[in-house]
Amino acid sequence: MQRYFFTILIAACASGAWAQGLKSLESFMQQARSGEAEFTQTVTAPARDGQTAPPKVSSGHFAFERPGRFRFDYAKPFVQTIVADGKTLWLYDADLNQVTERAQDQALGSTPAALLTARPDLAALAKDFSLSEQPDADGLHWVLASPKAQDGQIASVRVGFRDEVLARLVIVDHFGQRSELRFSDFKLNAPLPAGSFRFTPPKGADVLRE
Repeated sequence: MQRYFFTILIAACASGAWAQGLKSLESFMQQARSGEAEFTQTVTAPARDGQTAPPKVSSGHFAFERPGRFRFDYAKPFVQTIVADGKTLWLYDADLNQVTERAQDQALGSTPAALLTARPDLAALAKDFSLSEQPDADGLHWVLASPKAQDGQIASVRVGFRDEVLARLVIVDHFGQRSELRFSDFKLNAPLPAGSFRFTPPKGADVLRE
């Protein structure tokens, strides 16, 4: 955070460091046509009646192909799958043996990482989000993305890059819930298996269409 009691020299240096976030984002949008990574997601609910619930931690594998295709395979603590095939968003809960099917263009705002994987370039992203530099922290370059539309679920997204590789997403919704995704072993433009973004409901699963 910029502090007004800094000298002009220090402030100028800080501003130069902040500029790296948008450069990293632009480079990622230009160069990353596909990719895969391992992820850990930590969801923290807002405090109620002065009590803070323990965070919920899950982990799994993430893959994407821009524009419009991505997949989250949650392995722990429960097996769940989220697949966007370009037209339909599928959510599968293995324990419930239940599939939820939604039109993708109506559901993207509620899914992690959709803002980066669904847009074909930075210009398309800027149509839907106001982008602003954030100070470097935790060894990452940061950008704040604020939705221009006020009727979605997302209140803000902080995007962190290590060099020009996506490392972290911090999503806050309008209810105050915070979801942080940390990516590791990120492989940009890696060849993905055929059918990575196809989903067929398992036999016997309940399918809910929304």
